[in-house]
Amino acid sequence: MKTVISTSQAPAAIGPYAQAVEHNGLIITSGQLPIDPATGAFPEGIQAQTRQSLTNVKAILTEAGTDMDHVLKTTVFLSDMNNFGAMNEVYATFFTEGSYPSRSAVEVARLPKDALVEIEVIAAK
Repeated sequence: MKTVISTSQAPAAIGPYAQAVEHNGLIITSGQLPIDPATGAFPEGIQAQTRQSLTNVKAILTEAGTDMDHVLKTTVFLSDMNNFGAMNEVYATFFTEGSYPSRSAVEVARLPKDALVEIEVIAAK
């Protein structure tokens, strides 16, 4: 059975989807844009946007009863692959060395609301 995960500590879904779902002990998040849930705005720059996207992921995982150490896989969508290094610097601060998740990072033509980054994860409970 699928359970929908929702928290006010991350931005609400902007379409017909859930922030995350849980099934058989896995938490699968939707892509998290760098929207500050308190203001509805994006911070400036790739590092601040990466930090906000991952902060949103972390809030969803907390609501689901797990944490960043239980992330198995991430997918990072970048509007410009030239931002990879700066994104990676911030990304590394959210995970414990030695238990890094697997990851894909891809450049896309455009992200919703013209974000610089969007991040989704699969985590264990």
